[in-house]
Amino acid sequence: MSEPVVAIVVAAGAGSRLGGEVAKALRTVGGRTLVSRSVEALAAGGVTDAVVVAPAALQEEFVFELADAIIPVLVVPGGRERQDSVRHGLEAIDAAAELAGSRFVLVHDAARALVPPQVTAGVIAALQAGAVGCVPVVPVVDTIRQLTPDGSRVVDRADLRAVQTPQGFERAVLVEAHRRLAGSGTVVTDDAAAVEALGHEIVLVAGHRDALKITEPQDLQFAEAIAAGRR
Repeated sequence: MSEPVVAIVVAAGAGSRLGGEVAKALRTVGGRTLVSRSVEALAAGGVTDAVVVAPAALQEEFVFELADAIIPVLVVPGGRERQDSVRHGLEAIDAAAELAGSRFVLVHDAARALVPPQVTAGVIAALQAGAVGCVPVVPVVDTIRQLTPDGSRVVDRADLRAVQTPQGFERAVLVEAHRRLAGSGTVVTDDAAAVEALGHEIVLVAGHRDALKITEPQDLQFAEAIAAGRR
């Protein structure tokens, strides 16, 4: 039997930049919600169980939406900040007897609902090969300018990479990283930064353009086009 891999799906954001009255993770692409697509995409890449961190006031809606998921899903309330939500997800894994033995954990943004299976599989493979932390990345294609006191300057994009999710970690290390964050009050932009702060190396694997983060209205249009192309 293969080793279990649990994913925390962060879906507690309101999605104010996306607009509308529906929570972002419950918005639809191709007739299906972002959160259900995310869980299915992760399962296709090798995830065996998921913990979905959803808005506290919408627990029932998320449970209903994920009732027919192809892998076991546990829905738990999110926190004020993204890292609080991830910590809640880690606590839920520890409290669930069927999940507490998992060695690896992936953290995925529900807004990246179209992540291809090979990206998730690559993250899992890196963990199984010994990586403590792993993130998928894509090359930066835009010209980047950095603001300076005197104006701005072009940054060489050849050495730049844009980070995506799912990000994968040894669960014990991620738990310790979030314990320290909670104790210090430090805010980080992603989980890899928290693990890196402990002195661990982060391994990079290939991401994919399809795993775009749906943040603004035009992103929904791009996602609809990708989903239609897959059909």
